Amino acid sequence: MALLLILSASFVVVLDFSIVNVALPSIQHDLGFSSSDIQWVVTAYAITFGGLLIAGGRAADLFGRRRTFVIGLVGFALASLTAGLAQDAVLLIMSRAIQGVAAAVVAPSALSLITTGFPAGRERTRALGLYGATASVGFVAGQVLGGVLVQFTSWRAVFLVNVPIGLVVAVLAPRWINRNKVTNRHLRLDLGGAALVTCATASAVFALSEGVSLGWTSIAVGTAAAVAIFCAGGFVVVERHQAQPLVRLELLRVPSLRSAGALTFLVGLWVAGEMLVLSYYLQGSLHESALFTGLAIAPQGIVGFTAGFFGARLSARLGIRKLLVLTGAAATSGFLILAHLPASGSYSPALIAVVLVGFGTAGTAFGATVMGTAAMADGDQGLVGGVINTTRQMGAAIGAAVLLAIADGGRGADGVATVGGDRHAMVAGAVAAVLATLVAWRSGRTAIQPRNSLVQIAISRSNHATDRAWDASICE
Repeated sequence: MALLLILSASFVVVLDFSIVNVALPSIQHDLGFSSSDIQWVVTAYAITFGGLLIAGGRAADLFGRRRTFVIGLVGFALASLTAGLAQDAVLLIMSRAIQGVAAAVVAPSALSLITTGFPAGRERTRALGLYGATASVGFVAGQVLGGVLVQFTSWRAVFLVNVPIGLVVAVLAPRWINRNKVTNRHLRLDLGGAALVTCATASAVFALSEGVSLGWTSIAVGTAAAVAIFCAGGFVVVERHQAQPLVRLELLRVPSLRSAGALTFLVGLWVAGEMLVLSYYLQGSLHESALFTGLAIAPQGIVGFTAGFFGARLSARLGIRKLLVLTGAAATSGFLILAHLPASGSYSPALIAVVLVGFGTAGTAFGATVMGTAAMADGDQGLVGGVINTTRQMGAAIGAAVLLAIADGGRGADGVATVGGDRHAMVAGAVAAVLATLVAWRSGRTAIQPRNSLVQIAISRSNHATDRAWDASICE
C-alpha cells in the first residue's frame, strides 16, 4: 500500500507535465495568451520544478521524508485547484510555478521513501523498476487523458483532475508510510543556492524565448541574458564558500556525471520541445482534435515504457556505451523523419518517427542515469540523482522555449502557422540528438568506471550477494 501511494504521487507529477501539452491551444484561445507567451504555461512549471529539485531532496532529509511528501502533495493539489479556476493568464502562470515548487518537494521525497523503505536487493530493484515505469505510464496517460478531457469537458479539467488524487494520497500517507527519524538537525538548507540557480534558468529561458519576437539586441533580452550570467556566476561563487552547499562542485569534475548531465539535459530539451511542436502541428496545421492529438502522440510513451522496462537487459547485452549510441541514433533518425512533416493529409507516416524518438528518449535517459550513478559513493547518490533530474528539467524548460520559438518563426505574413516552422523545430531536435550521440560515443567507454578503490571494494563485496536477486528481478 505504501508503494502504491508513492507511485500514485509520482504518477500525478508526471501526468501534470504531459497532460497540459494537449490543452495549450484551448488555453491560449480562452485566456488570450499570445503565441510567444503560451509556452510559459509549461516552462513556469519546468523552471521551478527543475531549479528546486535538489533543495527539495535536501529538505526531505532535514525535515522528514514523509512530512515533506505530504506537504508537497497538499501544495500541489491546491495549486492545481487555482490553475483550474484561473480566469486570466497571470494567475495561471503563477499557479503553474507553485505547482512546480510543490512537485520539486514530492518527487525526491517519493524516491527517497522507496530507497529507504525497501531493503536493498530484489525488493528495492522491483520497486525502483515500477517507479521508473510509472513515469512512462504517466506520460502516455497524460497525452490521452488530456485529449479526452479537452475534447469532452474543458481545459480546466486537466488541472482539476490532480486535486482529488493529491489530497487522497496525502490523507492516506501518514497511515501507510512509516515516519523516518530525522538525524541531520545540524544541517541547514541552502536556500540561496536554490534561488540563484532558479533565477539563472528563468532568465536564460526568457532571453531565448523572447529573442525571436523582441529581437536579440533588445534591452529586455539583453538584460535577461545578463541576469542569467550573473546568477549563474553567483551560484558558483556562493557554492564554493558555502559550508553546506546545495551542490558540491567537486562532484561536477567527475567525467561520468558531466556526461550524464549533458545527456539528460539534451533528452529533456528535445522531448519537451517536440511534444509542444507536435501538439500545435496536429491541431493547427492538420486541424485535428485534441483527442486525436493525444492518441497520435501516445505511441511514443508506450515505446518509451517498453525501452525503460527492458533497459537493464539491453545494457547487459550491449554495454552502456553501445546502448547510448544506439538510442541517440534512433532519436536522430526519428527527428529527421519529423523534419519532413506533411503540410496536409495523413499523419500516419510520422508514427514511425514518434516510435523512434520514444525509444531513443527512454533508452538515453536510462543509460545516462546508470552512467551518472555507477561511479559514485552511496553517500552521494541522493545528490547525484538530484543533479541528473535537475539537468533534465532545465533542458525541458529551454527546449520548450527554443523549439516553440523556432516553430513560431515559421508563421506566415498573416500570422497563420505554417508547417515550415514545425519542420525547422524538428531539425533542432535532431541536432540535440546528434550531440547526445557524440557525447555517448566519446565518454561512454570509460565514464562508468569507479574512481577509487573504496568503490571497487564495495562493488566486489556486494556483487556475489546481489547477482542472483538482480537476475531474478530482471527476469520477472
